[in-house]
Parts: sequence; structure tokens; C-alpha cells
Amino acid sequence: MGVGTPRQTQIPPKELPRYGADRLSGIRCIATHLKLEPPNEAALTAMAVQRLDSLVVLTLTGSGFQKRGGGGAGYVKEAYWCHLIPHPETAWQISNPMGLEEMLDQHFTEFVEELEADFQRQFVARAVDDDRDRVLVVGLETDQVTKQRYQDGIEEIKRLVETAGGEVLEVLRQKRSRPHPRTVVGEGKVQEISLVAQTIGANLIVFDRDLAPIQRRNLEDNIGIRVIDRTEVILDIFAQRAQSGAGKLQVELAQMQYMLPRLVGRGKSMSKLGGGIGTRGPGETKLETERRVIQQRINNLQREVSSLQEHRTRLRQKRQHERVPSVAIVGYTNAGKSTLVNALTNSEIYAADQLFATLDPTTRRLIIQDAETEENRQILLTDTVGFIHELPPPLMDAFRATLEEVSEADAMLHVVDLSHPAWLSQIRSVMDVLSKLPISPGPAIIAFNKMDQVDGDRLMEAKDEYPQALFISAHDRLGLETLRQRLCQLIRYACE
Repeated sequence: MGVGTPRQTQIPPKELPRYGADRLSGIRCIATHLKLEPPNEAALTAMAVQRLDSLVVLTLTGSGFQKRGGGGAGYVKEAYWCHLIPHPETAWQISNPMGLEEMLDQHFTEFVEELEADFQRQFVARAVDDDRDRVLVVGLETDQVTKQRYQDGIEEIKRLVETAGGEVLEVLRQKRSRPHPRTVVGEGKVQEISLVAQTIGANLIVFDRDLAPIQRRNLEDNIGIRVIDRTEVILDIFAQRAQSGAGKLQVELAQMQYMLPRLVGRGKSMSKLGGGIGTRGPGETKLETERRVIQQRINNLQREVSSLQEHRTRLRQKRQHERVPSVAIVGYTNAGKSTLVNALTNSEIYAADQLFATLDPTTRRLIIQDAETEENRQILLTDTVGFIHELPPPLMDAFRATLEEVSEADAMLHVVDLSHPAWLSQIRSVMDVLSKLPISPGPAIIAFNKMDQVDGDRLMEAKDEYPQALFISAHDRLGLETLRQRLCQLIRYACE
């Protein structure tokens, strides 16, 4: 028995006897109140969040309930029977008011069994129809970001989810001055997330920002569905895209570094490994063993990445000894870098209209006839991993060997997707990542790609903002000869 409203006394989803989109919880709730009115939305939401078999609300009246301290017995004036329904537009159904005798005549057990069978059929049909993750995206707009930056972030997280293989069913938004320290969004929004996820059949919640370990645990405890953040989506994409041994190595390191502080447990303060009063005991707990194993794996991976870094350094030194200048091609993810390398060098690097289509750095030799000297000049073009707004720190650390291809290059070609609404913001994001490299890259030029997909106003805006930039279309091979000659001039200047 609980004292309070259905919402105040609700059981967290993880503590229910059974929980899931394909079944009910096995719990029936009888609530009482004194007003002659149907249950409010808060009570119905609590029923939906807990997936109760039924919620029966009894309206009591009588002298004992009319006067404070009265001793008279009350009686049931009317009753409402509420239950969930497998309907795409509404989550529950409320009966007409009925008397107590009529309520007692209802066949609750048979009805609940039939209702749960309907939920199971709907769940199976949905699973057969689409085996991808069905995702509810949650975005939080705070005072620290502009409305446009927030909207761009929402569109980007949707693309990331789709690139990872998920299907975005719906987006929920909330505006707060700052994130809630325990649940990111407010308590009411957490209830709404749980309800919407059940209604649309989502099996995964994705937030548009990074979550602290405690925030993720609290959200999963209250919603009852797996919750992940933006970094986890990016890590999943990287794990799918990595092809070379080096790429897989770096992705695993990033995943391990992300996972370590998110192991569920009591934390370092309660560890039995520290020594001292109260810490001695029979040995390591399972959590401590997992932490130790992961930390050992991280140490091994870091040594292997360092070895990879040294190997690439030797390759760069060999190229420098051979006096072959190099140009690193950088840009926001899906800007068209791989397509451009293919067009310039007649290569077949994998290129697709996807975020992070390629991860591993690829170097191709480009031979250009210098228009001024009429001599052939060799240049090495290196296609690097695409950047993204607020590149997750674990990835920044793990891919330092890849990013050093940028810092060690003689020059840099920054490719920008001019057709993207946030092209200016993407330029700033790339420059922000580059500013964090240990060595400043050499001279650079900007090439605005996909010029065939924009109007004259966008072209003029970009030209006014960056008067020295080039305008090309890698897909249609427009402006490539001008680009080749500018690369010659860039290398001549860089190597003087």
C-alpha cells in the first residue's frame, strides 16, 4: 500500500516484477479520492510509465469524509477503470463512471490477459517489420547555445543515429537554463519521455549531449529503456566504419576510455583495493575486477597506439627525405573529402553520403603539371577522418596518430560542404579541433565543395566571407584544374 497520489507512489520501472513494451507489469492499482471527477493526467501518466495492468479510481463520499476528524463511514460514489491500450495515438482508455457493483462485475483477469496478448502481437509485428533500433531523440536547449546551434545539433544527432543504423521515430525537446544535474531534463519531461517511448514503440533513447554516469543511470531507472548519449552513437559509428587494424585499435581504445568511468558501482571511495581501515576484506569485487581488466587493456592499447604513432612518424620522415611534399585534406564529416581525392587522383577510396564514411587516413599520389614551370610536380594527398562539432575527448586522444597526419603535413586543404545550412559553424568546429593539435599545420586553402547545389546568394556570402577560397564540385569535377594549380602554388610557398 502506498500513501500519496499514483505518481507519488509509483514504482521505478527497474523494480517492477516485469517490464517491457510487449507486456504489462502484473500490478493493479486501486486509488481513492474525494472529488467527483475522473483521474487526472498525472495519475494516468504514472499508470503508463509503470505499465500497470489496471488503475481503478474510487470516488469516496460520506459524512466521515466531509468533516475533519469525522468518524462516519464513507461509501463509493462512483468508480473509473483505466487501462493501457496498444494504440498509436493514445496510450490509455478511461471507462465511463460506474457504481461499485458494476465495477465488481468486470472480468479483470480475462481482460488483462487479452490486452497483454494485443501488446505482444503489436511488438512482434513491429520487430519483424524492422530490426533496427527504434530511437526517441531528446534534445535540451540551454542558455549557453543559440537557437540555430541547437537546431543544427538536433539535425546532426538525427543523422548520426541514422548513420549508426537506427531509425529516429520522434524528437522531444526541452528548454532549460541549464541541464538538471541528476536527469538532464526536468522530472515532468522524464515522465513524458517514458510515455512517448512506450506509445511509439521506441527501444532506445538518445540524448543530443554527453551524459554523466549518474545522469544515465537515473534516466534508465526512471524510464526503463536503454539510454545513450551523443558520444556513444559516434563510437558505434566508428566501430562499424573502422577497417584497418590501426583504426580498430584506436576505436577500441576510445570505447574503453569511455566505458571505464561508467561502470555501475560504488566508486573508488568504496574500493577494497586502496588499503586502510575498512578496506580489507576477502578480495576484489566483480566491479573492481572489471575496472582492473579494463584499465590494463587501456594501458596495452595506449602502448600499441604509441607504437603506431612512431611507425607513422618514420613513414613521414621517409617521405620528407624523398622530398615529396604532402597536403592533408581536412573538413567536417561528409564534406566530400574522399570524393575529392578520388576525383583528383582517379582512386577508388570508399565515399558515400554518410557521416564518417571513412575513418582510416588514406594517402594517394597526385601528379600535377605546374602551369608556371611546365614541370610535373608530385604531391601526396592524405584523406583524414572527418571532424565534428565537439569531437568527444576519448576520440581526440585515441585518434591523435591520425590527426598528426594533419599537423605534420606541409600544407592543408580545408574542404567545406557549402550546401549545408551550418557551413559557417562547421568551419569554426574544424578550426577549433585543429587549434588543439600539438603542432600548428602549415599554410592552408579553403575549397567550398558542392557549389552546384547552392544558389547565388550562398555563393556570394561565402565569397565575401572567404575571398581567397575556391569553389568546386568534386562529384561533377568542376573547378578541379584551378584547385590543382592552387595546390602547386601552396606547396611551392610551403617548401620555400
